Amino acid sequence: MIPKKNIDDLISKHSNLEKELSSSNLDKKLFAEKSKEYSDLNEIIDDAKSYISFENEKMDLEKIINDKESDNEIKSMAEQELNELQLNYEKYEKKLKFFLLPKDEADKKNAIIEIRAGTGGLEASLFAGDLFKMYEKVSNKKKWSLELISISKSEAGGLKEVIASIRGSNIYSTLKYESGVHRVQRVPDTETQGRVHTSAATVAVLPEAEEVDVKINDSDLRIDVFRAGGPGGQSVNTTDSAVRITHIPTGISVSQQDEKSQHKNKAKGMKILRSRIYELERSRIDQERSKDRKTKIGTGDRSERIRTYNFPQGRVTDHRINLTLHKLEEFLEGEAFDEMIETLTLQAQEESLSKL
Repeated sequence: MIPKKNIDDLISKHSNLEKELSSSNLDKKLFAEKSKEYSDLNEIIDDAKSYISFENEKMDLEKIINDKESDNEIKSMAEQELNELQLNYEKYEKKLKFFLLPKDEADKKNAIIEIRAGTGGLEASLFAGDLFKMYEKVSNKKKWSLELISISKSEAGGLKEVIASIRGSNIYSTLKYESGVHRVQRVPDTETQGRVHTSAATVAVLPEAEEVDVKINDSDLRIDVFRAGGPGGQSVNTTDSAVRITHIPTGISVSQQDEKSQHKNKAKGMKILRSRIYELERSRIDQERSKDRKTKIGTGDRSERIRTYNFPQGRVTDHRINLTLHKLEEFLEGEAFDEMIETLTLQAQEESLSKL
């Protein structure tokens, strides 16, 4: 049972926000923040009020049921109403518990996604490319903005590594369960015997950290500049435009050479570095809070196999929630992506509820 004070606080907060928003004393930024908060509460406020009124309604119905002077028809109606009331109460309680779960402060942030080819040689790089295309398609469908930070292509036309920034609404909350090892089972184009090969790629999704989220002292950084590698061309291999930034306290290192400008490479490198340090600190705090860190979902462990894409059977299976969708092509086109993400999110919420 949820403490009555928690629900009363929700109702009171909704009422206060309503009054504040009806006044003209708020600046634009504050008005936008409070409007979003009010909108979120609007989704749950009727359930909260019904949850609070449950005990009184229950008592009234029980009085009718236990009243010896009530006729059988009225008693029967009251019993039916009480059953419905109890079922609704349980629904309200579950929704309110989800709403009251501690929010991940990073959920509303933009994200940096890093995809790297794993075991499987050139076939792994082709799969890494397929995964990146999938996230591009998801971004297009959701009207998110995807910006390449760095990319390294393989001889086969796939990707050895790609790092991109994805910006929009609640990006990290949608993509955070993508971190881990993605495995593919299919017959490569170069396979003459028709044998199925298994390859893998790793995905890491980091909340994009702002400067206010992570304090980095210049004295903690070692910055090395060098000439960019890769195919020849204007400004390539002729100027020291590539940058390697090392954060000495954590040992985290980032190299960036995609831009011709050393300044731009440093700015992109700092964006990645900041996000990696932020995620490292978040992981440390999470481990301190919970001894049972190995939950089924959301450990963020990049070595953990999370999903298999089986082409011969046309299926994609998420091993954390034992969900198989026989919609592999649709999934890679970004069509069935939400179905998987919604199930993962719900399962993660259920796990959090069970720990309360």
